[in-house]
Amino acid sequence: MLDVIALVPDSINYGSDTPSQVSTHSGGAAGNVASWIKDSGVSSYVLARVGNDPAGVAVLSDLDRLGVEHGNKVIDGVRTGVVVILVDPSGERTMFPETAANAGLTLNDLPELSNFDAVYLSGYALLNSQSRAGVLEMVEAINRAHLPIFYDPTTIGAMAQVPTEEILSWLTSMSTLIMNEEEAKYLSQEIDIEKALDILLQSTPTVIIKRGAQGAIGKSRGGSVCRFPAAKAVLVDSTGAGDSFAGGYIASWIENQEVETAILAAIQVAARCVAIVGARPQVTTAI
Repeated sequence: MLDVIALVPDSINYGSDTPSQVSTHSGGAAGNVASWIKDSGVSSYVLARVGNDPAGVAVLSDLDRLGVEHGNKVIDGVRTGVVVILVDPSGERTMFPETAANAGLTLNDLPELSNFDAVYLSGYALLNSQSRAGVLEMVEAINRAHLPIFYDPTTIGAMAQVPTEEILSWLTSMSTLIMNEEEAKYLSQEIDIEKALDILLQSTPTVIIKRGAQGAIGKSRGGSVCRFPAAKAVLVDSTGAGDSFAGGYIASWIENQEVETAILAAIQVAARCVAIVGARPQVTTAI
């Protein structure tokens, strides 16, 4: 996806002009996670599609620059996906996505799995009605290959478009859930975060919950809850914070299979992400 990010003031002049700082960046949850995995020292591959347009050229070039492998899947006759993101002075972001070329993913888009150790799956892919059947077929193929799936259900706004029972049915196919506190409460229907953790563990063997300024907690079946505070960071833009957390977690887990170590690594990577504008590592920017 292409991200168009506008840093806007407190007051927006609707129907008129509001001066703001606007920039474009490569985005998309899977691409962001793959980029932070690679930045953390682990090879990654992103499965996504772009349109045959200037935005598609730009986002594929950015993956090449970051060293992330991809299938170079360019779809004629459609646009590359774009997300318009408004970031307020507190760093909070509001997103307006159009999936475009990424809608309609099928099992044929899945690469040969023998060279991979794990899979990250963005909830956006399953929540998109045009991609759901194909992505569920991918999930079955990944499970048959005995690869762990790290699943992020994504935003409540997107989940609200699909019956909760259907979303919960997907969780049994996943190895690890990585989500924020609001999403965990939404899916578990429990406001106590540790009770929510235990409820979700009934579906998935490991659950990690991001808590923003309160850090993160996690637990695997049969284990104890581990809690860690957030790292100190200057918040500039929260876009991609969750994706960078997932990237840092997965990269660490692949190296050591330790939940606590992976959460600590994830928190540090997320702190780096929120200190810059955009959702990707910026190799030319000192952080």
